Amino acid sequence: MNFKKIISLVFFAFAAVCAYAQTDEVPMADTMRSNGKIYVVLAIVLVILSGIIFYLVSLDKKIKKLEDENKTK
Repeated sequence: MNFKKIISLVFFAFAAVCAYAQTDEVPMADTMRSNGKIYVVLAIVLVILSGIIFYLVSLDKKIKKLEDENKTK
């Protein structure tokens, strides 16, 4: 599967979950939003997701490099 397809799938799945999550009112989220802590949670989630994406991209590059070295032998 192409890397762009995977990223697109993750993005659209995340967008669908976010759109569905906005229809319900959660008292905990309202409390966190009023205290400003929701932004801390959002920042942590974004850092974790960006770390996972960075790791997968670097792993993909390493695998392609090994595959290219293996083809030349």
